[in-house]
This record gives sequence, structure tokens and C-alpha cells, in this order.
Amino acid sequence: MVATIPKAEIHCHIEGAASPELVRHVGARHGIDLSGLFDDTGAFAWHDFTSFLGAYDRASAVFRTPEDYRDLTFTYFSSLAAEGAIYGEVFISSDHALASGLSYRDYVEGLAQGIRDAEAATGIVGRMIATGVRHYGPARILVAAETVVNEPHPLVTGFGVAGDERMHHPRDFADAFRIAGEAGLGLTVHAGEFGGPESVRDALDHLGVSRIGHGVRAIEDPDLVRRIVDEDIVLELCPGSNVALGLYPDIASHPFARLRDAGVRVTVSSDDPPYFGSSIGAEYGWLASDLGLSHADLAEATRTSIEAAFVDAPTRARLLARLEG
Repeated sequence: MVATIPKAEIHCHIEGAASPELVRHVGARHGIDLSGLFDDTGAFAWHDFTSFLGAYDRASAVFRTPEDYRDLTFTYFSSLAAEGAIYGEVFISSDHALASGLSYRDYVEGLAQGIRDAEAATGIVGRMIATGVRHYGPARILVAAETVVNEPHPLVTGFGVAGDERMHHPRDFADAFRIAGEAGLGLTVHAGEFGGPESVRDALDHLGVSRIGHGVRAIEDPDLVRRIVDEDIVLELCPGSNVALGLYPDIASHPFARLRDAGVRVTVSSDDPPYFGSSIGAEYGWLASDLGLSHADLAEATRTSIEAAFVDAPTRARLLARLEG
């Protein structure tokens, strides 16, 4: 049943989508020592959120040229399409590119080439969301916003903040979000994962977002859930990631269905799939098998993703037509 459902993903970090195999391949291309990055099974080695961030940064550092980034997006978007996805958005990070010595322009164009090549090969449509890294601090996030606005690219259609949600207050990023919003970029922010429901409320108060990355902890505050419904905020839910990082013991305990039943507009994505043993197909499959979601329920999640996507109206209409089949 799940295999036949057209899928869409709007919450995935492109560096975090790099498989161990691709990281090894690109690392070897540049002669990079990756000892200690993988466990005995060949998967990325990490044990908590802090060590996950460390492994993520180290694996991301192997990508150093536009060609490396082209291979990354082509591989990932092709894998999405193979599981039935018709659309994908990925978070990109100019901070990671700069750390590798690559300009923002070359970084984005390398990523864009892979997205275009994947669309030509499979039909999947892709866009990018430029992000600041929260634990790098407000000044760096402001620079990230100014960079994406001053160096526009047609496939970069959104702005957000990712990283360690436990650091800094959303008000510290208000100027960055104002700059990005005034430039016409779609706005989203990670909140309500490790920061609790108050982080979602603070993001809504200060950042003018239409979507919340994760936001799952809102379920702990009925008043906040009602506010999310009233303000038509979309939640980018990633059940497999939440379980892998210990927010919930299993998929059956995840509040995806409870949030949806409360009237929240919910979507499903894989976040950093190789780190969490996930994929877009696996996420849809878990919701079906462990939460009992029907074909219609899952198709509605795809529809919500496309309706909330940071794309122009003609592209959205074409994607919705494909969903209708």
C-alpha cells in the first residue's frame, strides 16, 4: 500500500542525507581520514544528540567541491524518487560550505545541479531552504540570512534555523527572519524537539514562520495545539528521528496521529535518514504499520507537504495534479 502513495518530504538536511557509502567515497576522493566516524556495522557512530551533531559535522566536512555537492543531491533526490517521492526540500548550510573552503555561490550551484539532474532522470522536483546553525550563534545566523538574500538562486526558496535548539532564544534571530521574509523566502524553524512546547510558542511569537520543524512537543500543551491550528501552522514531523533521538520509545508512542486528530496540519519527513535508519518510504511505512494510518491518511500528509512547500503557484499546481494521478 505504502509503495503506491506519492510522497513528499519537506524536512531533510542535505549534509545529513549523505549515506556512509557516499561519505566514504567522497572522503577517499580527497584523502580524508574518517577513522572513528563509523561503528562496527559501517553506520555512523553516535550515541546522543551532542555526539550526533559531532558526527554530522565531521561527515559533512568531506564535501568540498561543487561536484561533491552535485553528487550528494543527485544521489539523495534519486533515492527519494525511487521510493515514490514527487517532491523534496532540503536544508542547506552555508556555514558547512564555508568550513570546507567553498563559496556560497559555488556550494548552491553544485547542489542545484544535482537537483536538476535528478529531476531530468526521475521527474522529482526539488527546492532548498538556506539555514543558519543555532549553536553557532545569532551573528552567524544573521550572516546566513543576508547571504541568501544578497545571492539569490531560483531553487533556494526558504530560510530557517537548525542546530541545537537548547541554545539561544528565538527573539535573538528575529532580524534574520525579518530580512529573509521581506525578501519573499518561506520561513521555518526547528522548535519543539528538545526545547519543549515553550520553544514552539517563542518561535511563533518572534519569527513569523509558517512551518515548524518538528514541533512535536506541542502535544504537551493543549493551548499551544489550539494556537497552531488557529494560525494554520504546518508541522514538519519526523517520527523516525524522534524515536532514534529518544523523544519517544517507539513509533506507536509518537503523537503524529494525535496532533492530526486535533486539527494540526502534519507532514512526514526523514530528517537525517542514514543516521536514524530511516528513509521517506520507511517513515510512511511506520505510520501505516505502527499507527494504523490509511492510504488516504498518508496521501493527505503528502498533500499537506505540497500545499506548505516553498514553491511558486504553478509548480504547486503541477505537483498537486501529480498527486491526484
